[in-house]
Amino acid sequence: MEWDGPAIVLDTRPYNEGDAVVTVMTEEHGLHRGLARGGASRAQASLWMPGNMVQVRWTARLSDSLGSFTGELIHAGAAQVLDDPLALAMLSSTCAVAEDALPEREKLPRVFAGLLTLIPRLPLGEAELSEVVRWELLLLSDLGYGLDLSACAVTGRTEGLAYVSPRTGRAVTAEGAGIWADRLLPLAGFLRGEAAAGPADWRDGLRLTGYFLARDVFGHRHRPVPYARRMLYDRVAVMADSTEKDNRTDHG
Repeated sequence: MEWDGPAIVLDTRPYNEGDAVVTVMTEEHGLHRGLARGGASRAQASLWMPGNMVQVRWTARLSDSLGSFTGELIHAGAAQVLDDPLALAMLSSTCAVAEDALPEREKLPRVFAGLLTLIPRLPLGEAELSEVVRWELLLLSDLGYGLDLSACAVTGRTEGLAYVSPRTGRAVTAEGAGIWADRLLPLAGFLRGEAAAGPADWRDGLRLTGYFLARDVFGHRHRPVPYARRMLYDRVAVMADSTEKDNRTDHG
């Protein structure tokens, strides 16, 4: 058994002396694991870093066995973010969510295409947080937990959407929310079609997707949201708190 194709490295874990169990995602074969012999060695460690795109060859005696990986680097996505803490946090979170949330060997081409577009753009900086949130929404949708942000669940209106119901995953206007607004999740402006976005929007976006990832994806498997994802949210929440504090001072 064998296949060959481009893959995004999601996770690498040492195995025995110098080897590594590598998790990748491909367009045709979905999330796939394999043993990279020498993958943890000094010569190969940089090849199998999460975020890299690699031309991978997988071989195995049986289709359901772990099999072995060999690879050649296509794009060093990991190296491009090592000097940028926020970009590195975005990459670590995205790879960890994909590695832990996706079913093995199930073809999910939209999720793969989203990663393919997102990862090379992470060095552009904080504005890519909007795209991280959109990718997580896409992942939720393709796993069967999509949110409905098209119209208000109460009034049917398509304008003025401000919240999302944590119970149904449907959008709600401020009018429709009424006295229950404090029980709903804020809908980030960039998800309502607004052009500009800032730290508070990114925090709200990550809070929104994080809630449904925790409940529907990881909660059903009795697993916590990956640590890297929680750390990304905390980092952005600090950014938002700092910006809001500065705004209050300026208007004080």
